[in-house]
Amino acid sequence: MGLSVGIVGLPNVGKSTTFNALTKAQNAESANYPFCTIEPNKAVVPVPDNRLEELAKIVNPQRILHSTIDFVDIAGLVKGASKGEGLGNQFLSNIRETDMILHMVRCFEDENITHVEGGVDPIRDIEIIESELIFADLQQLERKIEKLTRQAKSDKKAKTLLEMANELKKHLEELKPVSIFSKKDDEDLKTLNKELRFLSAKPIIYAANVDEDGLLEDNEYVQKVKEHAKEVGADVIKLCAKVEEELVALDEEEAKEFLDDLGVNESGLDKIIRTAFDRLGLISYFTAGVKEVRSWTIKRGWTAPQAAGVIHNDFEKGFIRAEVISYEDFIKHGGEQGAKEAGKMRLEGKEYIVQDGDVMHFRFNV
Repeated sequence: MGLSVGIVGLPNVGKSTTFNALTKAQNAESANYPFCTIEPNKAVVPVPDNRLEELAKIVNPQRILHSTIDFVDIAGLVKGASKGEGLGNQFLSNIRETDMILHMVRCFEDENITHVEGGVDPIRDIEIIESELIFADLQQLERKIEKLTRQAKSDKKAKTLLEMANELKKHLEELKPVSIFSKKDDEDLKTLNKELRFLSAKPIIYAANVDEDGLLEDNEYVQKVKEHAKEVGADVIKLCAKVEEELVALDEEEAKEFLDDLGVNESGLDKIIRTAFDRLGLISYFTAGVKEVRSWTIKRGWTAPQAAGVIHNDFEKGFIRAEVISYEDFIKHGGEQGAKEAGKMRLEGKEYIVQDGDVMHFRFNV
């Protein structure tokens, strides 16, 4: 299943540099002026998962395929984007297509890098972007309210949706995102969101972009971002985009040594990828054969037939049963045959809820 994360932020906060590092290719232009990224750059990024390599040691497949996330580097945003300023309309259209927002925030001083607002202030920067998302949502909602007002005269469902829409309108007018609306789990709101795809309803990860000195201890800017994130229920990942880009040219051992020298035990970008995967409610199950060891992405709580459908629709339609071995048992007993002999392979039916790390083989009939 496909999922995408949009990298957003004011111009010159490190979006394209981060994108370059994420994709391990210098294919997003980076320059010290606003709007150097005009068309959204897209890239498929593997989800780090050491379990695949451990499975491959046993199975010895021809290839290994990780679960992936699409990252989209979206044009920089400025005040007035919701009214078409800068590249606003294009920005808002691009972000509407993503599942999640990675909000890059500059948390370091550097007189050689221009700031579009004249100085570093991460909370101001966050408020500029998030206000524009709210304004865009408000515009859409107001148009929907006009339509619902006409329909509500003869349609009971439209009347209940109108009531919810008016409540949400008041909430947005206070410059509060849909994500913290008190009735965010209400079915009527879900109906509205399905149609309008509210920008401010999308889950957010704040990427606090620091200099090398800021990697070890949180500077005042990072502390402010973390305080704001608590208020809106978002995650904060600290990284130095410049360092992450330097890591691209290193092999695994060199990268580890480089991070150790900086006093950091994991790449900030790896943390972002893992966090995005988790926040979107996703897990992985594995298939393991001589041709490939592969990770498949599904929603947490999916049944075995739904999981099978990610491989092919016919697998779900003709599902008979699933042969399941937990990752731990597969490794402990040296593979499928050893797990079978130890009685650790289970036959599961249509009601089985797939667990993260399950090694699965599906039986189906079309």
